[in-house]
Amino acid sequence: MNVKSMTGFGRGESESGGRSWNAELRCVNNRHLDIHIKLPRGYGMLEERLRKKIASMHQRGRVDLLLSVSGDFSDLLKVQVNSRLARGYQEGLLTLAGELGIDEQPSLQELAAYPDVLVLEQQSEDEEAAWQLVGDAVDMALADCLEMRSREGEAMAEDLTSRLDNFDEVVGQIEASVPALLEDRQKGLAERLAKILDRIQLDEQRLAQEVAILADKTDVTEEIVRLRSHIEQFRVFLSAAEPVGRKLDFLIQEFLREVNTMASKINDATIAHLTVDLKGELEKMREQVQNIE
Repeated sequence: MNVKSMTGFGRGESESGGRSWNAELRCVNNRHLDIHIKLPRGYGMLEERLRKKIASMHQRGRVDLLLSVSGDFSDLLKVQVNSRLARGYQEGLLTLAGELGIDEQPSLQELAAYPDVLVLEQQSEDEEAAWQLVGDAVDMALADCLEMRSREGEAMAEDLTSRLDNFDEVVGQIEASVPALLEDRQKGLAERLAKILDRIQLDEQRLAQEVAILADKTDVTEEIVRLRSHIEQFRVFLSAAEPVGRKLDFLIQEFLREVNTMASKINDATIAHLTVDLKGELEKMREQVQNIE
């Protein structure tokens, strides 16, 4: 079975050149694909690539990706020298020394210590170099998450198959009980008519017409046939390779429609209990299906 849950967690890490990237990915169920990415400052240029990478692995659900980086960034630091400002400081100091009668030249160290003479600037990291590390960490997180989603999906598929088997069995019970129910109602109708008419001879043709009307109102053959078809289609979807959550959800609605129609046609206490059982199974199946991608 290839069913995948929309709920999962994954973690990945990559390291090179003294820097280490960590990726944490969490996903929960959602009707559509909703991606949220948090990147360290200065790496926003990678967001669109990350969105495409996530979308290649997730069709539905809310996906939160948190990325962090740590380590040595000295290769991205550059010292900028403001020579004009240093000369200004030097000239100012010499002027002040002359006015005070001090015969002293300012040293290089003193000039460099003044504000903004030497400025340390952070350079932007090369996008491709950063992407290599970030992509590796995210790939690991996605694979880790996929493994978790697949395990949970497999368990959900097994549970759904078991519930579908129970559903199929109850449908069979209803199908088997309908002929006897119809026969009892035909006898009941004949007895009621005989009692009402007492000694009047029953019109066999008229009785046959009433029985036919009663049989038509009670006939749930079409509903059972459609339910059988839906059951088989449900099994096919559970074995499909592509995401089937929406299709399964639609089938659950079709199941409910047929069960409600069947319950309204057959006004019988025993079968009413069976249709309640069917609805109970469908409700539990719906809860599972809403978490399937």
